[in-house]
Parts: sequence; C-alpha cells; structure tokens
Amino acid sequence: MWESALGGHHYHEKYMQHGKNYRNVMAKVEAGREYTSEEAIAFLKENKSAKFDESLEVHIRLGINAKKTDEMVRSTVVLPYGTGRAQRVAVVTSVKEKEAKEAGADLVGGEELINGIKSGKVAPGTAFDILLATPEMMPKLALVAKILGPKGMMPSPKSETVTPKIKETVEMLKKGKKASFKNDDTGNVHQIIGKLSFKNEDLLENYRTFRDALNKAKPETMKGKLIKSISICSTMGPSLKVKL
Repeated sequence: MWESALGGHHYHEKYMQHGKNYRNVMAKVEAGREYTSEEAIAFLKENKSAKFDESLEVHIRLGINAKKTDEMVRSTVVLPYGTGRAQRVAVVTSVKEKEAKEAGADLVGGEELINGIKSGKVAPGTAFDILLATPEMMPKLALVAKILGPKGMMPSPKSETVTPKIKETVEMLKKGKKASFKNDDTGNVHQIIGKLSFKNEDLLENYRTFRDALNKAKPETMKGKLIKSISICSTMGPSLKVKL
C-alpha cells in the first residue's frame, strides 16, 4: 500500500487490482495536477469507495541520503485529533508496572517479557504494535535488538519510546494520538493522519501538525530541502500529489 503513492509500477498494479469503483474515481483525478492539502482531503472524502472507514495516509519523499545514519529522520508527533487507530502497547519496565497497567497497556513486564520476545512466545507486530521501555531496562533490551530492530520496534529516546513518563505516553498511544515516524530505506516517510469519517478541518489540522513535526525533525547535517514531494491517499483510494 505504501508504495502505491510513490512509484509507477506499484501504482499500475494497484490500478489493475481494483474494480470499477476505483477506476471511476481515478477518472476524476486530473493528470499532472498538484492539489492543495484541502482539495486532496475533500476529494478523497467525497470519492470514498470502500465499505469500511478508510484511513487517510500521507507519503513524503525526503531529500535525505537514507544510507547516512546522521541524516536519518526519526521523531514523534501528537496529532490533535488522533489517527483513529488505537495501538496495542507493550511496556518493559521494572519500576512502573502498576502505572503502565493503570494507563491501559496491553502487555507489561520486565525481564520475563524480554525473554518472551526472545523465545518467540511474544511476537512483535502480533502481540503488540509499539514497545515502550523505562530507561533502566535498555541494557537488557540488547538481547532482543536483532528481533525488534528490523521491525522498527526497538525503543529509542529519539522516538520517545524510552521514557519515564509511562502513564502519559501509554494513554496517548492508546487513544491513537501519539505516533512515531521515521524514514524507510528509500528515504520516504509514511504516516496515517486519521480516518475519512473525520471532519475535513480535523484531518487538515492533523496534516499540518505532522508537517510541522517532520520539519522540526530535519537532521542538522542535511543540506537542502527536507521535503521533495508529498502525496495523500486513502486506504483504497488514488494517490494525489500535494503542493508544497
């Protein structure tokens, strides 16, 4: 799904896989046009075709060199109206177990939780969507770094997933308001900013908040513009190029 907003081959595949409704919507898209963010959101809301409440996705091509570690973009954003998706949150801690449970964390534990991840009994992405850790547990998490790292789930201070503020962070994540983002291997960033059922102005506010957070995350060593191009699409809808 992510690639559909960014590449011709994937875009063609998506077009061929979808039925009449999708092609009817595509016929309304003006070739080569760059939409304002307001226009793109309004178009996708007015032309939704799925029976479920689709997510609205932002895909941004960055001007970074993704092979340089000092140009990596990684941060968090608190969206005013949330993503519309509650996340399953696991917390690794030896000092804030009670606080994590009271805040609504789905999984809470110390070394036994780390051992569960190591043995495969607790599968990242299946048992939880995001992993938080209190600072004292970070050395012990090295045991499962090779499991969590490739999935983008290794707790990090940069993404505020290593934090003493467990209660506040868990509550934000469970409401779908707080989201972590980082560039992928090709230098793109992808973020869900809400559901099509949200009001236009709420989606627009979420979009602007995400843009601001991304700009603030620009690496100090990077020269030139951070954002090269932006596309907005819905889960089952077309990708619209957005004006910078």
